[in-house]
Amino acid sequence: MYIESNKNPKIKNLVKLLEKSKERKSQRKFIVEGKNENFFALKNGFVPIEFYIQPHIFQDSITLPSSAIKYEVSQSVYDKIAYRKQSEGILGVYEYKTYELDQIKLPDRPFILIIESIEKPGNLGAICRSADAFGVDMVVVCEEKADLYNPNVLRSSVGSFFNIPIISTNNANIYDFLIKMDVPIYATYMTETSKIIQNVDFTESAAVIFGTEHSGISDFWKDKIKENILIPMKGQIDSLNVSNAVAIVCYEVERQKIMLNKHL
Repeated sequence: MYIESNKNPKIKNLVKLLEKSKERKSQRKFIVEGKNENFFALKNGFVPIEFYIQPHIFQDSITLPSSAIKYEVSQSVYDKIAYRKQSEGILGVYEYKTYELDQIKLPDRPFILIIESIEKPGNLGAICRSADAFGVDMVVVCEEKADLYNPNVLRSSVGSFFNIPIISTNNANIYDFLIKMDVPIYATYMTETSKIIQNVDFTESAAVIFGTEHSGISDFWKDKIKENILIPMKGQIDSLNVSNAVAIVCYEVERQKIMLNKHL
């Protein structure tokens, strides 16, 4: 089927899904734009409903499942529905995929990221990218403020969003889970007893919690952590963007595990 009018009801609904979190949540659908992003979504078991393709732009051999409806759209329609103006001419609509804590199979020494009340979708997407790059086993978003399926999350993650389990829950649920799994909790707020990350042993199980961009972690966590960790800095500024801090900590955890394996 070929769609050439921006007034087509399906195109109008796509715009709603792009722009409004309440529409995504009520319809339990979200949009994936770009070749690599759709490839990773399909590879990791996300269920597609339909695809919208601009045939003059999309010149690739990605295999699309026969179960999903495929539409070709005009250039003007694609310009209307494309969140990224320089994408590859393919846009997929997928069902929400919900992970539950008790369904996740973790390795013997898991590394878990806990992101509390994050507000900026771009930061969450960048965190997913670092988590994927450094082998994080699970990302948990607590007290969700940034919609997990916001287009900015998916775009900033460059497809990494689909490669790791990402769970939205509340503080109490993930805390109970960590206690049950015997995973120690580390935090990233500054105290007199904070330890430099290189001096903390991350070769065993670990969950590291990062707080909001403005106020850090909530009081809920402050009496539940094993240790505070500190990223050493030489400049005059005393804080980092949360996605940068996550990347540094993820790198250090992976570095320690690599060094451990070399000595085994």
